[in-house]
Amino acid sequence: MAVTPSTMTPLGEKAPAFTLPDPRAGRDVSLSEFDGRPLLVMFICNHCPFVVHVLDELVRLGVDYRGEGLGVVAISSNNVATHPDDAPDRMAQLAEEKGFAFPYLYDESQEVARAYGAACTPDFFLYDADHRLAYRGQLDDSRPNTDVPVTGRDLRAAIDAVLRGQKPSEDQRPSAGCNIKWKG
Repeated sequence: MAVTPSTMTPLGEKAPAFTLPDPRAGRDVSLSEFDGRPLLVMFICNHCPFVVHVLDELVRLGVDYRGEGLGVVAISSNNVATHPDDAPDRMAQLAEEKGFAFPYLYDESQEVARAYGAACTPDFFLYDADHRLAYRGQLDDSRPNTDVPVTGRDLRAAIDAVLRGQKPSEDQRPSAGCNIKWKG
């Protein structure tokens, strides 16, 4: 299983605008819907073993922070011609089965993934209330086929700091996972 690290976009960068469809809800979701509050943007997909390994924790994050003022979106940017398990109908099915408490958006053009500098699944970008990048990196130290439990420790610590109006530690480790399946 090949491992791709996240690119570690410079902290402080402004969140790129997006408007993407949520196949489950049947509506578009835009960055502007989260104005004035912190936002977690997660690049995930249905098939990647790294995402499958942490998926239950991502669902818990959505539930745990639902009433805390944190916006959360997941985005799939994979090429569905080569990876049909990541197609919008399958995304909607997974979101429904797992009870996602956040939109799961489809980036068909892959322009949003490129704008964010997303490289792998999962890839996490946490923005403060001004939508300045406060954290990018791993969920925690767990990876598939290891004995390290999935806790969400690193990302949760960053979220908690941002929700308190503080900066997360700048000691941030890259996420690691499957590369985004780019077109052409």
